[in-house]
Amino acid sequence: MSDITKNQGGWKWKARYSILAAIWCGWMVSFLDRMVMSISLPFIGQDLGLTPTMEGAVLSAFFAGYALFQIPGGLLADKFGFRKMMTIGIAWWSVFTFLTGRVISYPMMLVCRCLFGVGEGSFPGASWKCIATYFPPKQRATATAIQSTVNTLGPAVASIVAAGIIAALGWRHVFMFLAIPGLAVAFYFWKYAKDNPAEHGRMTPEELAELQEGEEAVQADGSGLTFKEFFKKPLLWQMVLIWFLFDITFWGFVSWLPSYLMKVRGMSLMQTGVASAIPFVCGAVGTLLGGWLSDRMAGKRKWLYIPNAVIAGGFLYLMYSVSSVDMAIIYQCTSSFFMFLAMAAFWGIVMDSIPPNIMGSCSATVNFGGQAAGFISPFVMGYLINVSGGSFDTAFLFLVVAILASSVITMTVKKQ
Repeated sequence: MSDITKNQGGWKWKARYSILAAIWCGWMVSFLDRMVMSISLPFIGQDLGLTPTMEGAVLSAFFAGYALFQIPGGLLADKFGFRKMMTIGIAWWSVFTFLTGRVISYPMMLVCRCLFGVGEGSFPGASWKCIATYFPPKQRATATAIQSTVNTLGPAVASIVAAGIIAALGWRHVFMFLAIPGLAVAFYFWKYAKDNPAEHGRMTPEELAELQEGEEAVQADGSGLTFKEFFKKPLLWQMVLIWFLFDITFWGFVSWLPSYLMKVRGMSLMQTGVASAIPFVCGAVGTLLGGWLSDRMAGKRKWLYIPNAVIAGGFLYLMYSVSSVDMAIIYQCTSSFFMFLAMAAFWGIVMDSIPPNIMGSCSATVNFGGQAAGFISPFVMGYLINVSGGSFDTAFLFLVVAILASSVITMTVKKQ
């Protein structure tokens, strides 16, 4: 990831772009490591003799560890720097990714996935602190949106990669192979990332001046608060609740979509891999568009989130209620586009509302709400599917209600 200069037109690859590329790779590995579970789950369930409720518990076990370590991970990133937390976190979860492919029992799987989640839990707050450290305020929503494309591309790539490896070698090899790129990214952060931008070997005086101007603007705005002070603000807890409700929908959607396509729509493994990937490619476009629009709608970002979240919920309802398989895929793609556009708008609010000095702890607090939802949503969906005799209708209605509720809460946000 060397810095590159393009002389024509005066455009220059800046040091912060290399940092963002490294963050993107870290997030991509994290999503690959967690999302292959959704594709592998039907085969793991068959191999270990799991019921739908037990399969939901396997998905939720990851989020138990992930949610548990969100706030501690953010606090540690603020205290010791994002470099150490990202390096340790990526190396930790890569080891447990490998071990997932070696488990031989249901209890062992639950423990392994929970500890895997602990490693991943240290990463989000540190990564957002890194963005806030290296990017001026006017570019943070766009940078976060670029990083957030892994929320869509991760599941898309995971669907195809996992399906191919499972078909050729079985589900265990998927997890063992994915440990390798994770360890490589951990090494990069340890060797090349710097907590202080001034110590980055490629940082120019012009970039440092941009960052200084952004920091002065933050201080002039009077928002240089401590974590304890920001913790008491209603805005923080509104963002936590919005993200909780949004992630009820997001994690329910990504966790159970492959099983839905195979069990309800009757698709083969490879068809499911492709059909599961397409909506997330559409979501990547929505994420980039949402980040770009968010940086241009300062003060009005909530009005970008609300209508797009409502539209996403409407198309999600159409997806499971329509009889045609082709139309179901079209609706799930459309829902994904608007869902992720709304997500980018939301994180623009977060990045603009939290001072850089407490970005790790406060953004991790927001993300804790989402990962608590990640723990609840797959398990509740598994239960609803179980009690409905295999029907997914009630489970998907649960997701529609959650994202609509997030729009209602967003209306109460005064700032942004």
